[in-house]
Amino acid sequence: MSELVRFGVSLEKSLLDAFDSFIRERNYTNRSEAFRDMIRQELIKREWVGGDDVAGAITLIYDHHRKDLLNKITGIQHDYQKVIISTQHIHLDHHNCLEIIAVRGNPSEVQRLTGMLKSIKGVKHGTLSMSSTGKEIE
Repeated sequence: MSELVRFGVSLEKSLLDAFDSFIRERNYTNRSEAFRDMIRQELIKREWVGGDDVAGAITLIYDHHRKDLLNKITGIQHDYQKVIISTQHIHLDHHNCLEIIAVRGNPSEVQRLTGMLKSIKGVKHGTLSMSSTGKEIE
């Protein structure tokens, strides 16, 4: 476990009040945990911009009855085997499916894959949840 260091931060009262409101809305137990989370999030953004090895999840919603859509999705996934760790296919109802694609690798490749999948005609919605491999963040 890493060494805990305490330090002071000076803020305008209005900014601290807004931060405390944010903490309550998000159910943080204290300011320190909220502050740590915000720092981690910014460090993760830096990983994605810096080209380091990253991890994340691509989420797609689509109508599986759409002609040739599943073949297009699968074909693109085969082209990106280098960054795809796993996929999960979930039937939401008779028409709609949810596909979750776990990814790890170069952020540009992951974002390119996401863009290709989201732009397929018939995909109703797609998102990329960016995260870290955990190596740089404690």
